[in-house]
Amino acid sequence: MEVKLKSSLMIKPAETTWKGCLSLSEWDQIGFINHIPTTYFYRLSPTTPFDDSMSNTLKESLSRALVPFYPLAGRLRRIDGGRLVLDCNAIGVQFIEAESKTKLEEFGDFYSSSSEILGQLSPSVDYTSPIDEQPLFLVKLTRFSCGSISLGTTISHVIVDGLSASHFITEWARLARGEPLLKMPFLDRKALRAGDPPSRLSTPHLDRSDFHHPPLLIGHSCSVDERKKKCSGALLKLSQEHVAKLKIMANEGRNMNSKPYTRYEILAGFIWRCACKARKLEDEQPTTLGICADSRKRMRTMLPAEYFGNASFIVTATSNAGELLSKPLGFAVSKVREAIGKVTEEYVWSAIDYLKSQSDLTKFQDFNGLWSCKGPYFGNPNVVVMSWMTLPVYGLDFGWGKEIYMDPGTHEHFDGESSILSNPDGDGSLLVKMDLHVEHMESFKEHFYNDIR
Repeated sequence: MEVKLKSSLMIKPAETTWKGCLSLSEWDQIGFINHIPTTYFYRLSPTTPFDDSMSNTLKESLSRALVPFYPLAGRLRRIDGGRLVLDCNAIGVQFIEAESKTKLEEFGDFYSSSSEILGQLSPSVDYTSPIDEQPLFLVKLTRFSCGSISLGTTISHVIVDGLSASHFITEWARLARGEPLLKMPFLDRKALRAGDPPSRLSTPHLDRSDFHHPPLLIGHSCSVDERKKKCSGALLKLSQEHVAKLKIMANEGRNMNSKPYTRYEILAGFIWRCACKARKLEDEQPTTLGICADSRKRMRTMLPAEYFGNASFIVTATSNAGELLSKPLGFAVSKVREAIGKVTEEYVWSAIDYLKSQSDLTKFQDFNGLWSCKGPYFGNPNVVVMSWMTLPVYGLDFGWGKEIYMDPGTHEHFDGESSILSNPDGDGSLLVKMDLHVEHMESFKEHFYNDIR
C-alpha cells in the first residue's frame, strides 16, 4: 500500500495558555519513555466522502482542545539525573494529512492486515531528534480513494497514561461534534508531589524488587542481543467460552474465603505461562511479569478520575519458569493478585520517596531502544501485560459516526509486550495484543488456544 504525504503542520492552542516549566511526577519519568499509538478507521459514504471542511473541523477542534489540555502542546526537556520536565511553550501538536489509492474494503476484517500496512497509517516519531523537538501528540489523517479515512494518533507516555490519553481524545471528539467539554482535566501534578523533595516523614518498608531490572536469560549479561531480534505481533481473540473456561481453571483450588480472580489476573497469569512455554525457558530460569496498577482508586484520598498524567505504574511478579509451568494456572494467577494487592496508599508514597532519593532515574526508564542495556527490559524471559479493558477506546465519533475498527498499535512490536482489550462487539469476548520474537510467536499461539481445556 502506498501512502502519499500531502501536508504537515503544527496545531497550536486556540487561546493563550499558561507558559512555564511544569514539574513531572516520578511516575511520569519512569517506565516506557515513548509514544503510544492507536488508529481509527471510519467508513464514509461515496456520496458524502470526507472533505476539506471535515479536515478543518478536526484541526479547529484540536486547537480548542489544547487550551484546557495545554501540556500536550509543550515539549519535554532533560535536566540532571535523567529527569524530565515539561516546558509548556505552546509549540503545538503535529497534524499530518496523507492519501492512499487503497480502498477500505481491501483491509478485510482488519485483524489479518499486515503490521507494515497499518504502520503506514500511524504518525511516526523521530526518536533520533533531541527530545525537546519531539511533539507530544501527533495525528495522521489518511484519505482513501473510496472516500473513507483513517485517523492515526500517537501520544507521549511521559505525559499521560491510558486513562488520561482516552480522556483527551474523547473530549477532542466532543468539541469536533460541536458539543462542550464534559470533564475538564485535573492538571495539578502536585497531587503526586511532582517537583517536591523526598518526604522527611518515615515511610513503610518498600518492596524494592519492583524497581529492580527484570531478569536476563541465564548466561547473558546484557539485553542488547535480545532487543535486536526481530519481533512480530498478533491480535488474538478469546471467546466468551474461552474466558469462562480460564476462570474455572484459575479458580481450581483457590481458597474459597477469597474473592474469585478477576479477568485481568487470570489473563495476565495465562499469558505469562504461555510465553514461558513458547520460549522453552529452562526450569531454573527466573522470569518476571510486569503488571499495570492504577493508583487512582487505591488512595484513601482518591486522585480525581480526570487526573491528567501517569497514575498507573508497573509492579512485578517473579517466579522460575519450572515452578510456573509445573503448577496449575492458579499459581501464576495468585502471583498476579499478590503483586496488585501490595499497591496501597503507603506503597505509592513510599515508592515515590524512593524514586525521589535516586540520583539518576535513567536506570528506571525504558526507551524500547536497541542500543542500551540501561533501562528495564521486559522482553525474553519476561512479559508485561497491560489492561485496556476498562478504557473508553471505542465509539470515537468526531461528527461522521463511530469507527468501524480501532487498531491498538499492532504495527509496533516490542518483545514481551501485551495488552488485553474488550471486544467492541460486546459479546463478552476479549482481544489480546501480543508481541514476541518471530521465532516464538507461532508456538505462543498454539499454547494460547490449546492450553484452554
